Amino acid sequence: MQRLQNIILEMVARGDPLEVTAGRLCTEIEALLPDVATSVVTVDRTGRLHPLAHGLLPKAIAAMVDGVAVGPEIGACGSAIFHRRPITSTDIANDPAWVGYRDVVLAEGFQSCWSSPILDGRGAALGAFGFYFRTARGPTAAEEEVVATCAQLLAIAIERHGRIGPGRAETIDPLTGLGSRIAFDQTLAALANADRRPWALLLIDLDGFRRVNDSLGHGVGDAVIRLVGGRIAAAVTPDSAFRTGGDSFAVIAHEEDALGDPAGLAIRIGTSIGDPIQLSGETILIGATIGFAISDPAKTSDILFEHATNALQHAKQSHRGGHLAYSASLGNAVASHPDALHDLERALHEDRIDAYYQPVVELETWAVTSFEALCRLTTSTGEVLPAAAFHQAMSHPRIAPELTRRMLRIVAGDIAHWMRLGIADPQISINVGSADIHGGGLLERTLADTFEHARVPLGHLVVEVTETVHMDRRADTVRRVLEGLQARGLRIALDDFGTGYASLTHLLSVPVDIIKIDRSFVQQLGTDAGSAAIVQGLIAIADGLKLRVVAEGIETEAQCRLLQRYGCKYGQGFLFSRALDRRQATRLLQGEVLPLPAALDSAAATLPHTA
Repeated sequence: MQRLQNIILEMVARGDPLEVTAGRLCTEIEALLPDVATSVVTVDRTGRLHPLAHGLLPKAIAAMVDGVAVGPEIGACGSAIFHRRPITSTDIANDPAWVGYRDVVLAEGFQSCWSSPILDGRGAALGAFGFYFRTARGPTAAEEEVVATCAQLLAIAIERHGRIGPGRAETIDPLTGLGSRIAFDQTLAALANADRRPWALLLIDLDGFRRVNDSLGHGVGDAVIRLVGGRIAAAVTPDSAFRTGGDSFAVIAHEEDALGDPAGLAIRIGTSIGDPIQLSGETILIGATIGFAISDPAKTSDILFEHATNALQHAKQSHRGGHLAYSASLGNAVASHPDALHDLERALHEDRIDAYYQPVVELETWAVTSFEALCRLTTSTGEVLPAAAFHQAMSHPRIAPELTRRMLRIVAGDIAHWMRLGIADPQISINVGSADIHGGGLLERTLADTFEHARVPLGHLVVEVTETVHMDRRADTVRRVLEGLQARGLRIALDDFGTGYASLTHLLSVPVDIIKIDRSFVQQLGTDAGSAAIVQGLIAIADGLKLRVVAEGIETEAQCRLLQRYGCKYGQGFLFSRALDRRQATRLLQGEVLPLPAALDSAAATLPHTA
């Protein structure tokens, strides 16, 4: 799906004809779901249907609704638009909504149809996306997930097409298709004169883009900007995104979810931008630093812009690669820290890098089974920064191996200390990245030398790699390295599983002992049926493959209960504990227990153990 999203968003950003973009989406979907024939229809201002694109669906079927008024019994597509919800016709031959249309459809061998409305940010119908089946059935969970993404892409494409007209070109950025700087300024001015409906302003600067331009040329740089613009639009829809400068963007958010959790929106934007980009045979990593501010009745739009700018400038100095909300404590002073890369290099030189440990627990008892070692940087003023504050610098090919060596040395020393205290089998996981895997044997040698020097068996260590690393174009190298690590007694965990669009069958061909379900799925449990279905499916498949499953990002007791119901036995997250320094982690390993809520289990948590 990531590849499909990239294709469509680039077409939208280039300004390709709407019919061509929708047609490409149909073709790609049919390649992904071979039992489906697709069609896209739009609805005009008078409420009449018009075919926009179709794939394998015969033209005669696609054309028969042209000019027909939307209604509650106009096939599946007309009905979906009328009701603004998905409509399934599992038996076209006997469905009254198909009177007048069924003969043509049945003659072509189609027995059922499922249609989903394409809605804009205000919930108005723009059209419908139809799936036709040759058997009597409704959609599968996988098909529902695909359409949820595709309907959003189609809405972006249709709305952008509708925005561009005579006299409006200056308000559209020609490279990305987003609102231009002129449009951004006009929107701010309009907000200054509008009612006091709350809104948020997020300012986004790309990290590492100049390097792309300098090393790969402006053609590739333009392609990166187009793709990033599309990713931002998809992450914030139905709110508005703008390109305000060469590598600068802005988002004006009115949606209730965004206003309730602007930091969550910033994380979503940053995560979307940070996904690796494949262009011209290169893997390109771009990051983003985001500053934001929230309106209140006392702030004009100009003041809010100043506040968001202040937050962005401060974030670029002290939280590069992350996000920062404006607060009065920031004032007008911007910290004079060096950039993240230099700050990380200096911290390594001055021995200000340390490991903090987040417990992984047994969900039923909250017994601590292992820890994940997380990198922390102590600033010259004594502030302890999480890895998110300098994560882009962590992936730098010069810095990453040295940082991994430092973390391995710290972890090996801590395990040795715990073993001397009589803790028999402490289990620690540590993250490694692409630069470590492709270091020409450096990771293997570093592991062996470091743990041998500390007199710690390698069996105490779990190596975590992200799904992106597993799906690297040099997959044979990744597999060979990880198999070598397994042969030395280490276990391999696949981190953030579900975010990199790897096939589940990929688990059959890669060396994996543990999969860690990404927090984005866990956080939506109980509110999103799709996430629940994905999590249940992952747990079932992992169980069949004899793989351990750890759910990440558990923050509520409700999430914990649902995961237990689905068969997940292990998890980590703020519900149980934040990352701990070694003194706090030692107390847990020596017998201190995590408080178990009575709502989860009446039994007390047991002593820490390993499994």
